[in-house]
Amino acid sequence: MKHPVLACLLLALPCAASAASATKRPPGYPTADRVLYVQQCMREHPGPSYEMTNKCSCVLDAIARQLPFDQYVQLSTAANANSIGGERGSYIRDTEMLQKQIKRFREVQAKAKKGCFIDPEAK
Repeated sequence: MKHPVLACLLLALPCAASAASATKRPPGYPTADRVLYVQQCMREHPGPSYEMTNKCSCVLDAIARQLPFDQYVQLSTAANANSIGGERGSYIRDTEMLQKQIKRFREVQAKAKKGCFIDPEAK
């Protein structure tokens, strides 16, 4: 090739593109919380480890594009607490605003799972 610098630049473009796409991950979700979500998702959806790691990471990235981290924490906590039995859980089950938030969270999560090829109904 007549221009060795041009050849080097052309060879580096795929690496630069990969690095750029890796940095497009939605900000604001701490790594530990991402890991916990992916681990829980993988427990709920058994399958090949590498495949499910990617699919579950995809789901959280999709959720992160829809919800800021503090809202994710609030909604996911309410959704998890919705199953608390007895009088303590009745506060969550009987509060219409919380039920609307839980429904929204479940819809966002189901859409993300579907988009990342995880059956939203499977658990």
